[in-house]
Amino acid sequence: MNEPIRTQWQIRCAFNGFCKLALKREAMNAHRDTKQRQLREVTFSDLSPLEEKQLYVCDEYFADDEAEQSFVVGGKEITAKLLAEALHSLPEEKRETVLLYYFFDMSEREIAKFCNLSRTTVQSRRTSSMKLLKRYLEEKAYDCTD
Repeated sequence: MNEPIRTQWQIRCAFNGFCKLALKREAMNAHRDTKQRQLREVTFSDLSPLEEKQLYVCDEYFADDEAEQSFVVGGKEITAKLLAEALHSLPEEKRETVLLYYFFDMSEREIAKFCNLSRTTVQSRRTSSMKLLKRYLEEKAYDCTD
């Protein structure tokens, strides 16, 4: 009668020992991996200024080139700043419609679904926005006499 209980006990002990050994070896592997990672890693505070500058890039396209930041259309000089101001002068819902249509390449139906509006409302906002932008740019743009 005691024989099956003893066998189960032995099996439990063997399994327990196996589990402890597996956990011990896994802990050793994790400790070793952590040590190796720490040897390769460098904290930001330990970086030299030169190494710090290599971690990021600042885009400076056309930063110093004034000719590239403006263009002439219909005898008016349009600058990037003026165009941005014109867009900011629009009411928010119209600006959103213009940006989604022209810069995110969404159709009027997609914009209507996205903004939970009718397609005709989106079309109306877009066309009225273009009229407002035209008026703003005509008033504020510099006349070019080439």
